[in-house]
Amino acid sequence: MNRIFLDVHALQTVPPSNLNRDDTGAPKTAVYGGVPRARVSSQAWKRATRTYFKDEHLLEPSELGVRTKKIVEAVAARITDLDPALTGEDALRIADETVKAAGLKTEVPKRKVSAAKDGEPEPAPQSKYLVFLSSRQLDGLARLAVDGAADITAYLKDKKNKDKARQLADTHHSVDIALFGRMVADAADINVDAAVQVAHALSVHRVENESDYYTAVDDENTDEETGAGMIGTVDFNSATLYRYAALGVHQLAANLGHGLREDEPRTEPVRRAVEAFVHGFIASLPTGKINTFGNHTLPDAVIVKLRTTRPVSLVAAFEDPVRGETGGYVREACERLAEYIPDIERAYGDETSTLTWVLRVGPNTHKLAGLGTESPTINDLVTAVGQAVAERLEKPA
Repeated sequence: MNRIFLDVHALQTVPPSNLNRDDTGAPKTAVYGGVPRARVSSQAWKRATRTYFKDEHLLEPSELGVRTKKIVEAVAARITDLDPALTGEDALRIADETVKAAGLKTEVPKRKVSAAKDGEPEPAPQSKYLVFLSSRQLDGLARLAVDGAADITAYLKDKKNKDKARQLADTHHSVDIALFGRMVADAADINVDAAVQVAHALSVHRVENESDYYTAVDDENTDEETGAGMIGTVDFNSATLYRYAALGVHQLAANLGHGLREDEPRTEPVRRAVEAFVHGFIASLPTGKINTFGNHTLPDAVIVKLRTTRPVSLVAAFEDPVRGETGGYVREACERLAEYIPDIERAYGDETSTLTWVLRVGPNTHKLAGLGTESPTINDLVTAVGQAVAERLEKPA
C-alpha cells in the first residue's frame, strides 16, 4: 500500500483558561525558542478528540471502543444480554475467565474496611491496567463465554478456544483504537501501533502563568458575620496555540483491516475514520476548568495537507516567538506560516506531491488564502479530505 500522510495544523486562541493542569494545578508550560510557552499535552487533546467522536455522533457506537479497568463487568453485561439465565456472579466468573484467556491479567480490588463491615459483596474483578477494547471485541468475547458457559475452565483449556479468545481481542479494531493505538504491557502481541501522532500544543508567543484570587460568601451569614466562607486561587493563562497532528493513512487502513462492515468498499471505513478524526481533532477542546473560565473557542485557521513523503510539523515557524506588536498574535502567526510553508516545501521538494486545504476565519488569516484550496466550512473541508484520501487509497501501489 502507498504511504499516505495527513498533516493537520491549527491556530487557536484561547482566553484566560486552564485547559490542561500539571501536578500543582497550574497550566502546563514548556520552554521553546528560549522562552516559556503555554502547553496542552497530546494526551489531553487525544482524549478530547475521542470524546468528540461520541458526543457529536461522528461515529456509530459500534465503531468506537471503551478504555477501562472494568473490562470484566463490560463483558459480563454482554453475556447477560446474550443469555439472561447468566447473571450476577455467574456472568462475572465466566467473563473473568474469558478475559484472562485473551491474555489480559485481572485482579479483585481490595474492599474498603467499611464496605466489608456493612456486608457488601466482593467487588468484581478488574484488569490491572486500563484496557482499550472495541465494542465488537467485547461482543465477541461475550459470545465465546456463553458458548463455554457450562464449564468455562475446561472450555478455555482447549487450545483452539483459548486461541480464539486471543484472536477476538486482536481483530475488528474500533476506529479510535486504530487511530490512537493500544498498549498492553504483558500481552505485547495484541498491541496496536497508533496511526495518529499528536503534538503538544504550544503557544506561538511567550506566556507567563497568572493567578486568580477568589472568595466565596456563605449565603446564610448574617450581617454581623463578615468575611468569606472560603478563599482560594486558580492559575490560568491565555494563548494563541499552534496545534499539530499527523495521521498515517496507510497505518490506519492496516489497523482497520477489512473494515467495520462486511458489505462496504475497502476504502469506505478508512474514509469515514479520516473524516471523523479531522473533524474531531479540529473542533474538540479539552475541558480542564471549563466551568471556571468558559473558554469555548474554535481555531482561527486550519491547514490540512495530504502527503506521500513524510509528516512535517510547522512549529519551527514559531521558534522565534511572535511578538504581538499589532496587539494580537493571530495575524503575525498566519504571516509566519504563509512564508514558512512554501519555503520548506520548496527546499525539500514537497510541492508537487502535496494537496492542501485551508479553513480560515476573519481578516487576520487572509495571508493563508493562497496556500491551497479554501474550504468555506468545516464540513466542506472534511468531505474534500475524505474523498482525496479514498482516491489515493484506490491507486495501485
